[in-house]
Amino acid sequence: MHCSSPYSSIVVLTGAGISAESGIRTFRAGDGLWENHPVEDVATPEGYARNPSLVQRFYNDRRRQLNSVEPNLAHQALAEFERQFSGSFLLVTQNVDDLHERAGSDRLIHMHGELLKVHCQDTEQVFHWDQDVTVDTRCECCGVAGNLRPHIVWFGEMPLQMDEIYQALSNCDLFVSIGTSGNVYPAAGFFQEAAAAGAKTVELNLEPGNHGSLFDEQRYGPATEVVDRFFSSIK
Repeated sequence: MHCSSPYSSIVVLTGAGISAESGIRTFRAGDGLWENHPVEDVATPEGYARNPSLVQRFYNDRRRQLNSVEPNLAHQALAEFERQFSGSFLLVTQNVDDLHERAGSDRLIHMHGELLKVHCQDTEQVFHWDQDVTVDTRCECCGVAGNLRPHIVWFGEMPLQMDEIYQALSNCDLFVSIGTSGNVYPAAGFFQEAAAAGAKTVELNLEPGNHGSLFDEQRYGPATEVVDRFFSSIK
């Protein structure tokens, strides 16, 4: 069965707030910490150059954490809507977990990379990876120890697949931002790109983000409640 939605092209942006109810702690730029580590130490190229062993241990821990969490009702509501929607649909996530995939989402871009992938620093070749990585781990493509780094977009690096994202934003008639504070660009400006293309903009969040008042519609509450309610209303 397909949705008879009033919209034909939808872009959804998700942030840490959608995974928080699954038990993945949200990153807050305000205190400068990610899982009790200074961001500069674990989420910058400079931090990795200074102490690659620390950074690899940090992401090994994050990767293992995925085994103890499950997709929640918000992830499931998005996947269910996508399955039924007959128009163009793109889910862009700032999250590096795999909860959207496990819920069944298919048309998906991880703009900040993925915990379950690594890439070679020489060739940029990307590999699926669900084990620990150390500075002694040899790269699959070049055989060099220490060449594999987390496939994560760190501060100061360019998010992934931006051309594809902007193309979708320029053609959408509905843009929905879920569980993101609006602190980090370029994602914080996506709603403006969509609005400039004539799309309706909606914020679904626990509380208003930095730009909440600028959205055409706002709904606030736990993601497991507001996401299902909103997407059920536009089927």
